Amino acid sequence: MGEPGNTLDEVTESENKSVALMIAVLALFLALSEAGAKKAEHHSTEKNIEASDLYNFYQARKVRMSLFETAERAFEAIAPTVTEEKAKEGVEKQIGAWRAAAAKFENNPEKPADNLEKIQERAKEAGEARELWNKKLEHFEFASGALQISIVLASAAIITGVSALAWGAGLLGILGAVLMAFGYLAPTVLSFLG
Repeated sequence: MGEPGNTLDEVTESENKSVALMIAVLALFLALSEAGAKKAEHHSTEKNIEASDLYNFYQARKVRMSLFETAERAFEAIAPTVTEEKAKEGVEKQIGAWRAAAAKFENNPEKPADNLEKIQERAKEAGEARELWNKKLEHFEFASGALQISIVLASAAIITGVSALAWGAGLLGILGAVLMAFGYLAPTVLSFLG
């Protein structure tokens, strides 16, 4: 009788346990990546709506300002034809009122946040924030794909006993974890992804 030692079944069982543990870790990373993707998608949508609302607000204020300016110019054009003093005074007063209203849309000292320039700045910031969240989302999506494939490869390694599949799963899992980390920490570094 030979010495007791590791039989082929014991080695295979030990390797299978290691691969199963790797699958559990990969599944954890996949869950974290999916959570990051969901958060990024939510924030991207939120910032997109905010930017859209601000641009719409800007356009509405610009249109109203243009209406006042158009009315002001129309009255300025007919003002020289008005000869009656009282009517001329009314026309001048109305021109001044429209000029003041138009100026208030562009630069309102009572509500500086509603100045056209400030609205445009806020809309631009929201658009830039949306783009950042979109970059994060792309990293998480690539990470999730890599992690899902690595889980499939690791599962196939257990079934087939081909250790190359386990190694491939491990390498792909590392790639997925790195992409996920970039998604959380530095989404603008890997510019080729987005």
